[in-house]
Amino acid sequence: MLEKVIEQINERNAEAMRQAEQHLDQLTKPPGSLGKLELLTIQLAGITGDNQTTFSDKRIVLMAADHGVAKEGVSAFPQEVTEQMVYNFLRGGAAINVIAKQTGAQVVCVDIGVAADFGDTAGLVHKKVAYGSNNMRREPALSREQARQALLVGIELAFELIADGADLLATGEMGIANTTTSSAVLVALTGAPVMETVGQGTGVTTEGIAHKARVIEESIALHQPNPQDVYDTLHKVGGLELCGLAGLILGAASKSVPIVIDGFISTVAALCAARICPNTKQYMIASHRSAEPGHDLALSELGLSPIIDGQMRLGEGTGAALLFPMIDSIQAIMREMATFASAGVSGKEATSDG
Repeated sequence: MLEKVIEQINERNAEAMRQAEQHLDQLTKPPGSLGKLELLTIQLAGITGDNQTTFSDKRIVLMAADHGVAKEGVSAFPQEVTEQMVYNFLRGGAAINVIAKQTGAQVVCVDIGVAADFGDTAGLVHKKVAYGSNNMRREPALSREQARQALLVGIELAFELIADGADLLATGEMGIANTTTSSAVLVALTGAPVMETVGQGTGVTTEGIAHKARVIEESIALHQPNPQDVYDTLHKVGGLELCGLAGLILGAASKSVPIVIDGFISTVAALCAARICPNTKQYMIASHRSAEPGHDLALSELGLSPIIDGQMRLGEGTGAALLFPMIDSIQAIMREMATFASAGVSGKEATSDG
């Protein structure tokens, strides 16, 4: 299945991108004056094949999972908060719910690996692969089969949502200690110094950050993940939501659906997807720059430039959802803004050196 998905991830539509750029330059504004939003709409044209697309069905896929490394005291919050927050998402009480409501988007909350039994809780997408990961400081976080299964869950979910009408997807996550596992995966894949990737996460102290770094260093030294093998890295020091989000991104790209990437954790998942299939990067939209130190490194590895710089570190898909109104606005500009010709406005005069 994964091989078939990779085969379907093609180059963007170059002609649609050319037409979008040409149309932008005919609008009643100085060329390039809308900055990154112009690059964004050109990218969207390349993905969809249409330079005036209306995205009417936006969905934020929030993958929830627990992490055994939470036992090492790497988070300011206890592990049971993951379960509690899932119920909060389902009740509509979290930040992502409020932002999604404001932006006309739907939150899709997925249990891919929470260490709790939700039974048949209504509104929750039940895709549990395991009841959390193992403590990577003591043993591999996941089996290789669990990592593969979680990746396939993400791909299949992308297919299901798109078949149901979703035309714009975004990544979100919830899982106590998942900044620790994300930093570990980033270090393993890039060879970056651990302290360049470790931040406050849920709000740990300076001493807590140093402790997180030691836990990551010891975990990587114990398991020696292969930086050339994403599966090896994910199963040794990763997490189920990272695998699921990587699969979601691959699935969306294979269907030519743009996917908005949230903060640090989502961007590490995106890096995993790109290591599996480099073409996937063309379908990713970096929403914001997180306050987490490792986020810049992950963005740089992907060659992505975020549009918002709000120093956020909440996760949940909040930064991705905040980009939705900007996407709607630039697409409306493409559809509704007057051209120099239609408005009777003089365009930029040609100049010469003579």
